[in-house]
Amino acid sequence: MFDLVPFGRGPLSNRDRDLFDYFDKMDRAFFRGFEKEFSPCRTDVLDQGGHYLLQAELPGFQKEDIKLSIEHNMLTISAEHREDKEEKKDSFVRRERHYGAFSRSFDLDGIDVQGIDAKYENGILELKLPKLAQPPVPPSRQIEIK
Repeated sequence: MFDLVPFGRGPLSNRDRDLFDYFDKMDRAFFRGFEKEFSPCRTDVLDQGGHYLLQAELPGFQKEDIKLSIEHNMLTISAEHREDKEEKKDSFVRRERHYGAFSRSFDLDGIDVQGIDAKYENGILELKLPKLAQPPVPPSRQIEIK
């Protein structure tokens, strides 16, 4: 009767002969793993007792390229990098343009926002996020009913 093959996936489907499908397959083969190579800002968060230490990898960025902002109790790290190269030799001209940007946000619940410190060195952004002092928890007790 009917094959239980989803529409367009049979051995002789029209999709296999579609010109745009060839381009899609070529893109997937050529750029395979591209997303893994350029993951946006690998980040570690360490609990160091009275504060958290956030370490974000930002290789290739200058300190001036990085912006830190706090809005509605959210910390946003954003960076933008532009590079133009031009090389001339005899009759050969080469021009390359690179552009990269990303943004990442973190919730600041339980963090003393006024005490945040940041430093950037050797491609690593470090943020010291001091914890808010926790109010003392009253001891539990039993109440006698009279």
